[in-house]
Amino acid sequence: MSNENPDKGPLLELRGALDALDHELLELLVRRMDIVGDIAARKRSHGVRIRDLARERRVLDDRCARAEELGLPTESVESVWRQLMLMSRERQAALRTEVPLDVKPRTIAIIGGEGGMGRSLNTLFSDLGHDVLSADLQTELRPAEAAARADVVIVSVPIRDTRAVIEQVGPLVRKDALLMDVTSIKTDPMAAMLASTEASVIGTHPMFGPGVNTYQGQRLVICPGRGDAWLDWARQMFSARGLVISEATPAEHDSMMAIVQVLHHFKTQVLGMALSRAGTPLEETLRFTSPAYLLETYVTGRHFAQSPELYGPIEMLNPDSKRVIEEFGKAAADLAEILADGDQEAFDQVFADVREFFGEFTEEALEQSGFLIDRLVELSAGRSST
Repeated sequence: MSNENPDKGPLLELRGALDALDHELLELLVRRMDIVGDIAARKRSHGVRIRDLARERRVLDDRCARAEELGLPTESVESVWRQLMLMSRERQAALRTEVPLDVKPRTIAIIGGEGGMGRSLNTLFSDLGHDVLSADLQTELRPAEAAARADVVIVSVPIRDTRAVIEQVGPLVRKDALLMDVTSIKTDPMAAMLASTEASVIGTHPMFGPGVNTYQGQRLVICPGRGDAWLDWARQMFSARGLVISEATPAEHDSMMAIVQVLHHFKTQVLGMALSRAGTPLEETLRFTSPAYLLETYVTGRHFAQSPELYGPIEMLNPDSKRVIEEFGKAAADLAEILADGDQEAFDQVFADVREFFGEFTEEALEQSGFLIDRLVELSAGRSST
């Protein structure tokens, strides 16, 4: 290995040249985002949506073809340009591209506005040009006052407190206003809202946490309750910030969340418990980690870094929790028996049955997870100098 001091001589000069070039790239990014802003203004004035999937595909194909001509790795270039397009969409959304010019600004009260999701909603609706009121346990503005003043009242409190808060503020919401919640369970909050007020009612469930870097492509479930005009308004506002909307009845929502949340969280918790009880320090396992194990460990560590007061009610209060947890236990017991018996034929049949269930999604899973694993390996390898 060379004894050359990296801070002196030719290497230092080369790094300086690289730094200068990177600064030029950043200036080009600023120019690019300026053009994106002009595009956003034109789109808004003509009612054009932010995202054009056909245009995005053409851009990616063009940049990758050009990269190949220049001898650059096309997969890396595509990854870079996907990030650039995400930046562009977020910039357009922040400029209210999909908010019609004649949309009236509303006064929105967030009950629980100082919590993580409350602050995220504050940002979302403020970016859309609305006046947001935050009412919480420690704020001078009290929930009752905020609810009476607002055009839209959003209940964003812990699940176990949701019904009580709805029953407190619901009767204060004006009849021409909207009462909405963002709870992970929908059947009980929806029933409480419909019973407590004559106002319009919508149930929502953001399928993301408050720490997301962008709203673009994040999912939100809407459960229509009462009031078509406010329902259209909510669809428009959430879509304008790049959210992907699904609609369901409260019962359908809770049934789906038993799979998407309860089963998933339960599996993650079982893995975390098993790892903690196996008698091997986590750091030792990471010395031998495969990319797939590292990904699972990150997901599990992320889960347990958060609040049990969030996950407990999600799993305990969902009406379908018992059914999916029993299915998990039965599947684990069946697989354990196959492994204990050394029954390869039965093991092969399990693979075939589950693969048939996933269908064509298995190919997508291979491609997308491969991309994620490549990025994960790159990030987890630590920072290195060029």
